[in-house]
Amino acid sequence: MQKESGKGKQKYKDMVAENPKFLNKSEKELFLLFDKDKKNLELRNELIQRNLYIAEILAKKYINRGIEYEDIYQVASLGLILAIERYDVNRGFEFSSFATPTIIGEIKKYFRDKGWSIRVPRKIQELSKKVNEAKVHLENTKGTVPEIKDIASYLGVSEEEIIEVMEASQVYRLKSLDVTYENGGEDKEVSLLDVLGEEDKSFREIENRDFFESMLAKLDDMERKIITERFFNQKTQMSIAKELDISQMTVSRMEKKILSKIKKEYEKSIN
Repeated sequence: MQKESGKGKQKYKDMVAENPKFLNKSEKELFLLFDKDKKNLELRNELIQRNLYIAEILAKKYINRGIEYEDIYQVASLGLILAIERYDVNRGFEFSSFATPTIIGEIKKYFRDKGWSIRVPRKIQELSKKVNEAKVHLENTKGTVPEIKDIASYLGVSEEEIIEVMEASQVYRLKSLDVTYENGGEDKEVSLLDVLGEEDKSFREIENRDFFESMLAKLDDMERKIITERFFNQKTQMSIAKELDISQMTVSRMEKKILSKIKKEYEKSIN
């Protein structure tokens, strides 16, 4: 199992040590102050310190995916800083609800830039490491490049498993879009970028719309009203509370409950 590193976490904790002058200030009060003075580093660092747990929780969700935890945690922490600088406390929603997609977006972006193109099963990852070690050992021992049957015999596994590992290992080697290929015998070369198609964004939009339509259909009238007004019509919890003749705290509790329900349904749909 990949071991977590505390270096990244400690680095950020050291950078934004708690400030005694803000001990009696609520998070909302700090954001109201920060909204008036975005250059106030003391306020920003206090907000970072109070919310680092969000970055830590989200970073841990991406452990054992091929990138060190310390690197993921630092990216998540930078995402947290971006969220703090962009958050509008007057919009009425919780900071954690705003920060989570921002941080996850930064982590996924980092994985796209630095990670493997496909997540390989752990069994294949472990066997791939053994295959590479076996190839080096056998080559040094025999003085020739070992064949698949030699590696399989040395490791005590089938030749089919060795072939599977070698095929899967290709996903670890990302190719540059600038790499060129011969164009069917013609003098002109073409790059990989020239022959790749583009993702049709309309497919993702259709999937998202279908998901939200099906999700909204599962909510009752009041839940649907709250979600629609909050996230489609950009209304505050207070204004919705007045329309529904309930307290703002009730709206807040219901919103968290609904978002949790939507999150669970979404996770089911992608697994």
